[in-house]
Amino acid sequence: MTQQNTNYRFALTALTTLFFMWGFITCMNDILIPYLRLLFDLNYAQSMLIQFCFFGAYFIVSVPAGYLIGKIGYKSGIVTGLMIAGAGCVLFYPAAQAEVYGLFLLALFVLASGITILQVAANPYVTVLGDEKTASSRLTMTQAFNSLGTTVAPFFGAWLIFGGVADPEVTGVSKDTVSLPYFILAGALVLMAVIFLRLKLPDMGKVDPALALPKEGSAWKQKHLVLGALGIFVYVGAEVGIGSFLAMYIAMPEIGDMSTSKASHYISWYFGGAMVGRFLGAAIMQKLSGNRVLAFNAVAAVLLLATTMTSSGTLAMWSLLFVGLCNSIMFPTIFSLALQDLGQSRGQGSGILCLAIVGGAIVPLAQGFLADQVGVQMSFIIPLICYVYIAYYGMRGYQPRSLKVAQEAA
Repeated sequence: MTQQNTNYRFALTALTTLFFMWGFITCMNDILIPYLRLLFDLNYAQSMLIQFCFFGAYFIVSVPAGYLIGKIGYKSGIVTGLMIAGAGCVLFYPAAQAEVYGLFLLALFVLASGITILQVAANPYVTVLGDEKTASSRLTMTQAFNSLGTTVAPFFGAWLIFGGVADPEVTGVSKDTVSLPYFILAGALVLMAVIFLRLKLPDMGKVDPALALPKEGSAWKQKHLVLGALGIFVYVGAEVGIGSFLAMYIAMPEIGDMSTSKASHYISWYFGGAMVGRFLGAAIMQKLSGNRVLAFNAVAAVLLLATTMTSSGTLAMWSLLFVGLCNSIMFPTIFSLALQDLGQSRGQGSGILCLAIVGGAIVPLAQGFLADQVGVQMSFIIPLICYVYIAYYGMRGYQPRSLKVAQEAA
């Protein structure tokens, strides 16, 4: 038993590096957006195609990734995901040399496909490596390192991608600077794949095809799951949308009045707030129910966004940055509330919720179209509406209730 615990601790330590890495890579998009917008002279909607391609991969790849993991197991799935993500990073070089925006989007899709496979393999792997009663605490711990990756990425990305240029709007950006950070990431990902290939980790994750599957469609009959999936959709969309516009918004003369390169560093405050809030939220939810904390945070996010839309200068800037603190507990709380009382359909419900991450592709694109019409500041009405819905879910929508019962009551 002691030997098994030692093996599990070693495996968890190794897995923690993965959570850090994909958090780091995901946040790099928020630096890539203003860079490619300057390089290709894009409007806001065109620049949001970066997030559309990245998070669209979750919707397309999640289900096939689940089948793949069931055949090859968690460890082999992790190695596969790392190699595919590394290939996506390498594709940034020909995209930069050709100066074709479509090639950058293809590289991002390949990169995100690898990250999706990683998430499909690593998240359940963490939950089964130890006592079932402490699964949530293990996942919270590893997710904290994911937040650490999103916090440090803006410093690394802004310095390398903008090539140390103080004012890229004036001097322009070089097509060559984007290749180096992604080459470094490619090397790190391939190295991690080789290490995981050689590590002696518990062999888990393969699915016996003889096992009975949950009743088809049963999860879709649960109203709180369907509403929760919509909650995941709007939450990821709002978080990604705000992060995508942060650097460009803060750089505006009436807000932060600084270069995009300097403004990019403030993205760390946004995601750093989420990291701090995750630790605070874990302690608070020992005494308060998760749905109440979710509703409180969502209402606070609505008020902060209303403030940033109706003010200017330092107040508008920090009001938006503090939304990151409100985001901290939202994803895991919505996820856990939506899976309540699903029984044998829990696996199916989890798959539905993972598909809803595609909100990170749709909502920022919609915000980009609106920003081209009414300006960046007023476009934050879209994430504000998203948080209004999340507040509703925390107050009423989370309550387990089948759609059939709900329809009869109506």
